[in-house]
Amino acid sequence: MRQNTQNGFTLVELMIVILVIGILAGIAYPSYQESVIKSKRADAKSALLELSVFMERYYTTKGCYNTPDSTSLACVASNAAPTLPFTTTPKSGTANYDLTVAATPTSFTLTATPRTNTADKCGALTLDNTGIKSLAATSTPAISITSYSGTAAAVNSNGLTASYCWTGN
Repeated sequence: MRQNTQNGFTLVELMIVILVIGILAGIAYPSYQESVIKSKRADAKSALLELSVFMERYYTTKGCYNTPDSTSLACVASNAAPTLPFTTTPKSGTANYDLTVAATPTSFTLTATPRTNTADKCGALTLDNTGIKSLAATSTPAISITSYSGTAAAVNSNGLTASYCWTGN
């Protein structure tokens, strides 16, 4: 006598496995994307902190945050900001943020603006010479200027605060 046994999966079992994989992928992929964005933002924050050290060294050697006059070496408000050692982050590879500086003789503001390939809901991050970490008032998504104080009270159009964006949450 011969027994009739089947080896393999039924169509229902296969569809259940595909459904479970689809649900897991639907949950995991957005979390992965958010983690990638956070890591790019962390790189931008690190670059801003590194550039603030550069600006402080520049101030120590030149006596002002912007470029001194070439003939008198005087610090004039209308002079340009110094050239940054790097203007994108990461320093090599595909750039995710553009880094800029605006400087006067006594202050500077560094800005990291996300490029279009970086879908960062925080928008542009800024760091000034006093150490205030904030969201740029001209960033996209835009900040509600009525609640802007330069720190945690700044809220952009996505409802995110500077505190949230700078602490990495």
